[in-house]
Amino acid sequence: MFGRGKAPRVPGRIDTLIGRGTRLRGELEFIGGLHVDGEHAGDLRGGEGSMPSTLWVGEPGRVRGNVEVAIAVIDGEVIGNVRGSDRVVLGAKARVTGDVTYGVIEMTLGARVDGRLIPLAATAATAIEPTVAVTPAGAATADPAEASRNDNVLRPFELRQGRN
Repeated sequence: MFGRGKAPRVPGRIDTLIGRGTRLRGELEFIGGLHVDGEHAGDLRGGEGSMPSTLWVGEPGRVRGNVEVAIAVIDGEVIGNVRGSDRVVLGAKARVTGDVTYGVIEMTLGARVDGRLIPLAATAATAIEPTVAVTPAGAATADPAEASRNDNVLRPFELRQGRN
């Protein structure tokens, strides 16, 4: 359970393999699982299918482009932004140059990210801007329902403390 050197269990299977010594150029969209031990120059995008789209980048693997999948397991190098809507797993030899956007992230000691780590919850929160109503601290309202709502309204510190 807590042993070193164990690979994390990730659901899915490998449907497509880019083996060592193989170089591929261009945008690639796949369904299921893709394992990269070679080199790919271009964007990788996982499509929707019965299983979540899963990308494995092995230690000798290199991807130059943006990655957008449900699950990303990286042990090699990715030069570009990585978006794992469900999960991103970074192994001990992982090297990511770009931003990593994730639902859940798992990093092993030794993984390197030269960019920002952005949780998807934070991107959803910034997309919806909260509205803040400011009311004077002692303001009385005629409607009791509105009065109880005003108790839960964010107020500037000075107004909450009764300072003007």
